[in-house]
Amino acid sequence: MKKTKYISSKPLRSVVVFLLCILVAMILQALFSNPGFSDSQHYVLFLLFFSIALWFTEVIPPFAVGLLIMSFLVFALGNPYFNSAPENIERYVTTFSSSIIWLMLGGFFLAVAMTKTKLDEALFRFTIQLSGTKPRNLLIGLMGTTMVASMLMSNTATTAMIIAAVTPLLLKLGKEAGLTKALLLGVPIAATLGGMGTIIGTPPNAIAAGALEHAGIRMNFLSWLAYGMPLAVVLTAIACLVLIVIFVKNNQPLDLDFIKTNDEPLIPELKLHRRIVLTVIVITILLWLMGSLFDITVASVSAFPIVVLTLTRILKGDDIRALPWDTLLLVAGGLSLGIALQQTGLLEIYADKIGRLNIGSKGFLFLFAFLTMVLSNIMSNTAASTVLIPLGMAILPEMKTEIAMIVGLCASTALFLPVSTPPNAIAYSTGLIEQKDFRLGGALIGILGPLLVILWVLFIS
Repeated sequence: MKKTKYISSKPLRSVVVFLLCILVAMILQALFSNPGFSDSQHYVLFLLFFSIALWFTEVIPPFAVGLLIMSFLVFALGNPYFNSAPENIERYVTTFSSSIIWLMLGGFFLAVAMTKTKLDEALFRFTIQLSGTKPRNLLIGLMGTTMVASMLMSNTATTAMIIAAVTPLLLKLGKEAGLTKALLLGVPIAATLGGMGTIIGTPPNAIAAGALEHAGIRMNFLSWLAYGMPLAVVLTAIACLVLIVIFVKNNQPLDLDFIKTNDEPLIPELKLHRRIVLTVIVITILLWLMGSLFDITVASVSAFPIVVLTLTRILKGDDIRALPWDTLLLVAGGLSLGIALQQTGLLEIYADKIGRLNIGSKGFLFLFAFLTMVLSNIMSNTAASTVLIPLGMAILPEMKTEIAMIVGLCASTALFLPVSTPPNAIAYSTGLIEQKDFRLGGALIGILGPLLVILWVLFIS
């Protein structure tokens, strides 16, 4: 009887929370709306608060919120029975075909191909061979590998791979060992910061690039590298140095034979597939970097890995179905919400009100940078970016690139809690690290990260 009651009460609890989200959104919409608002403005304002509540409570998966956003906009804004001035809703449902979505899709194909051909494991073992057996070198090597891999692969997958590989060593060292804490803090930090490096590194990057594209500002792969790569490298290096100073007192060589030995021979087919994937990765990255010289868009380059990897049968139907389509739906929904806020004029209205705060443009940059970091610690960083980037661009129309890049990059500086990022959660799930241990990396990157982001973005813009 108790088991039946538990199973039946969980959906009921979700329904209650969902209804409470609707109620809270309706109350906030009534408080923040003006009598002169159009039907579209009332609907979009409600949708904004409702989406934030759903993202915050996670009563439904984040990707489902993205779908809800698009369907609500179609239902409420385009229906003459509910809207006295129905709109053309095409702009709200075509975000799934946005160039940013195609760019991310190309990155997903490369990541899955690396995993399937075990190139990710080969990269890890190569790192071990290069770094040697000394703890400090091992930490540097693993954090560097994690950072680089997270620029192309999911930071969640990268963290899971690295931590799974070193778990035997961590168990051997024990929970109280300094190197154990250093690795379990350093790998998630490097994975999250590595996402800053490329436009496909993390969804907030895509949100920022999509918002700039909608504003008529082109942000290609090479341009993003100039913003994100130096920050990822510098912040990872600083975090690694701090972890070494605090945790890695003893630098005596470790016994890593259980990690380095891999006598399993590669079958000819796997060797061939690895060569193909490596070739595709190199060509794709070169096209992303140099595409602007030949007027090739970064989105169109994604067709190359998609076609080649499926044509060579490296990726098959099951692999395609296993792609993180939910992330694409989440980003597409976020883009739709941003467009709706802009098209209905809500951003302009509230940007004007917030803009009356006498703190200057630099003050707003600092405000949005740290607000992004704080919100990303307690809710989806994609959701935080979705709301803050369009608002910031409306408040500072003369600094659209700066505000979009600052918010997008600062979304990757939230590391204070085990639930702040999936990499943190993976490290915490080992049971070898406590919640309080995350405060060091969270405080370091949470304070230093936004400051460096602001300074660097302003320097190169």
